[in-house]
Order: sequence, then structure tokens, then C-alpha cells
Amino acid sequence: MRVLILGGGGMVGQKLAHRLAQTPELSGQPISELFLHDIVPPKDVDGSFATTCLTGDLSKSGEAERLAGLKADVIFHLAAIVSGEAEKDLEKGWQTNGRGTWQLLEALTGIGDGYKPRMVFSSSIAVFGAPFPEVIPDDFFSTPMTSYGAQKAISELLITDYSRKGLIDGISIRLPTICVRPGKPNLAASSFFSGIIREPLNGQEAILPVPDTVRHWFASPRSAAGFLVHAASMDLSLLEERRALSMPGVSCTVAEQTEVLREFAGEDAVRLIRREPNEDIMAIVKNWPRNFDTKRATSLGFKAESDFREIVKIYIDEELNK
Repeated sequence: MRVLILGGGGMVGQKLAHRLAQTPELSGQPISELFLHDIVPPKDVDGSFATTCLTGDLSKSGEAERLAGLKADVIFHLAAIVSGEAEKDLEKGWQTNGRGTWQLLEALTGIGDGYKPRMVFSSSIAVFGAPFPEVIPDDFFSTPMTSYGAQKAISELLITDYSRKGLIDGISIRLPTICVRPGKPNLAASSFFSGIIREPLNGQEAILPVPDTVRHWFASPRSAAGFLVHAASMDLSLLEERRALSMPGVSCTVAEQTEVLREFAGEDAVRLIRREPNEDIMAIVKNWPRNFDTKRATSLGFKAESDFREIVKIYIDEELNK
């Protein structure tokens, strides 16, 4: 089995690659080749399969055709311009998150000869926008209030339609905000959710641009990799025509995050959080969902953490104690 990870140099892409290296099979079939593709050179992983690292920009002419020519059996589509950047740079966001996905689907269908890959698309809870109920059910409609959310929602529709036509076998999984992200902050509007935990645990100051009362939906990087692997292995006929799923997670407020930080690292760590209100970020965050009922995903075998304490412990165990 040949596997391609688009966005293979990013944090989630690397977590997924290492997960596949530890358990080198999908749907009971051994992985023979892994391709990691990103706009910057991805880091190789040490697995029992051959690994090829590719550099390129999915939005550029000819790149989708090059990737389709690999004829991967499973494609994890994680490549994206993140939320804050997509909101600030409309053209860049649509070129990568919208047109890039469509170009890839067109290139895959152009292969012919019965080629029909499994595609797992990393969508986002940003496809939902206010007003919404306190707990969003599985049948709630998609009304994004950001360009990033609109780009993800349109990609979901494309993947559903190409699957309905029998051209690919696709699924879109709406990831919670992934926390605690290792490494440096990125341009995502949600970056501070990780920063207010990660930086103090590393003895550094963190900026909090929103009030303590803000509530949000989270899952760990470990869970994100697990969602992707499960989506690549499950029987997609169980989804029928509804090919997009909201993933399970943990709902908590910034204040509750801070209490967990205090439990693990004490008051000195909490003091490293500096409150610096940012109207642009608050305008984005206020239209994000806060809690989900994910019975459908849970019934299909997707699993996440049970509380935010577990999420922080995973970060400490996997990033600080390694």
C-alpha cells in the first residue's frame, strides 16, 4: 500500500507519519511506501517502509498532477493555509485551501484505469459559525464566518461530490483545535490556546488575547493522528452520503485551561500568561463553536481525551519528558 501525506512536514503530518511508522498498516494492509509532501522539506521518519520526502506547493500549476501520478492508495490531505493567515490574505487562502483541493481532485480523476484512492481530508470546526446552540449536534448546518471556514466547507462538499460520483473514496473529519501543539506558535488564530500552556511549561511568557470566559473545543495531537488513521481504515459505506464528521473532543474555557496549568506547574507558571486583548482575534474567536455532541463519530469508533488535564499530560509526557 502506498500512502501520501500532504502537509507531511507540519506538526499533525509528522505525528501521523510517526504513528504509521509504529503501526505500518491500514485496513490490515502493510504500508510499502510513504510519501511526505510539503511546501518545505518534511523530516523523514524511520519505518519499515520506504519513505520519500517531496517539496512543492499544491496550489502551483502541475503540482497536483505530479502528486496524482504517485497513485497512492491512501491520501491524507492536511495541507492548508491556517485560519489567521487565510483571513488576512484572501487570495493565498483560496489558492491553497480552495483551488488546491479542487485541482488535486481533478488530477486524481484524470489518472483513469479505475484508480480510486481513499482520501482523508482534515477539515475544521471552523465550518460552523454563529449563531449556534451551546452544544452543536451532528445534523447542524454549516455556516462559516471566516474565509478559512468557507474554504474548508467547500472542500468538504467537493470531496463528498467526487465520492458520490465514485471518483474517490473520501471522508472529511472536522478536527477540534489541536492542543497542546509542540514547537513555535503559528499564524492560526487559535494558536494562543496552545501558547498559554506550552510557553509557561517551558518557562516563557505567553500572550492571552481573549477573555478567560472564552470556551472552545480541543483534542491532542495524539488524538488527531488517531482520527486520521481510523478514517483511513474504516468502512466508509457506513457514512452513506454524509461524508463529513465532527470529531470528539474536550470543551473547556480559558480559565479552566489555566487551572490545569496551575495544577501541573504552579502559580509561577500561571503568572507567565500576559493578558493583551486583540480585537482581530476576538472577532474571529467569538464566531467559533464551543461544544459538540459527536455521537455519530463516537459510534463509528473515533476517540479523544475525556478532559483537558489529559491533554496537557500528553504534551508533558510526549514533548517535555522524552
